Amino acid sequence: MSEIPVLSSRRLRFVMPGGSGQVGQMLARHLQQCGHHVTVLTRGPYTAAWQTVHWDGLNEGPWTETFEGADVCINLSGKSVNCRYNEINRQEIYDSRVGTTRLLNRVIARLAEPPHLWLNSSTASIYRHALDRQMDEATGEMGGFERISKRRHVLDTWNFSARVAQDWEAAFFETETPRTRKVALRSGMTFSPTTGNAFAVLSNLVRAGLGGTMGNGRQYVSWIHQADFARAVEFLIDHEEIAGAVNLTAPKPLPNRAFMEALRDAWEMPNGVPAPWPLLQIGAWLMRTESELVMKSRCVVPQRLLDAGFTFQFPEWPQAAEDLVRQWRRRND
Repeated sequence: MSEIPVLSSRRLRFVMPGGSGQVGQMLARHLQQCGHHVTVLTRGPYTAAWQTVHWDGLNEGPWTETFEGADVCINLSGKSVNCRYNEINRQEIYDSRVGTTRLLNRVIARLAEPPHLWLNSSTASIYRHALDRQMDEATGEMGGFERISKRRHVLDTWNFSARVAQDWEAAFFETETPRTRKVALRSGMTFSPTTGNAFAVLSNLVRAGLGGTMGNGRQYVSWIHQADFARAVEFLIDHEEIAGAVNLTAPKPLPNRAFMEALRDAWEMPNGVPAPWPLLQIGAWLMRTESELVMKSRCVVPQRLLDAGFTFQFPEWPQAAEDLVRQWRRRND
């Protein structure tokens, strides 16, 4: 199956701050197709099949009314990390996550009829660079103190990302909302067959013959298929006993070497030029991004979802890659 299945028959009202990005649009489209009412809070206007309301992510305004009586808030706000971590971008990355979450806490805490559930974006990058063990919610070790390289800039950017993630979750849980259950979604790379996302970038490299091993290929990739992302959201809505941090990743992370090999196989590309560490650094600089996105080892497993009985449609990357390539070809080729 390649389509996202419908799990819930209840008609719910969703409010999605920052839902205009790739993941937000995928989720909003799915929820609306399921018969739910979706409102996306967005800084910039765009045309959509669901309701959009303007907000600036900084100040209270008329947008706060959309939360009154809503069933679920899904906060996806945050400046893209696909940029160079200079001083200005770092401040925007931090404020668009931590500041916005604190703003929503103030609003939701005083509503007469607040959402029953608040799902807040977080990231699998909250954990340390891990080659030696898997990271689950109970025993995972927080990052921010990486010491694997003498390259000062690399260490600084990796530690920055982990500290942002930890402050982000701290801001989320620091205000009590007794009538609103809170779940922090520590998501891995979410892959969908649409242009402009990580799957498209990696696929373009593969199809150009450049999709070889990145670095030494030992670093783990934590990922999730868009279908399982949407299904997990619905699962968390239905399971009211789950609160706190939840890893939103497929249960089988794999090393970059195997990850890229499976993606090449899905595209029927037998070979790919490898990208050693120095070349990755140069490429990241030319693309105005950071090598952390592909070099930090994220070996994250969704233990809480598994323990609660969630079944992944795509637990393994080779099958997920084949499905995503099939969908891509049907839509774009």
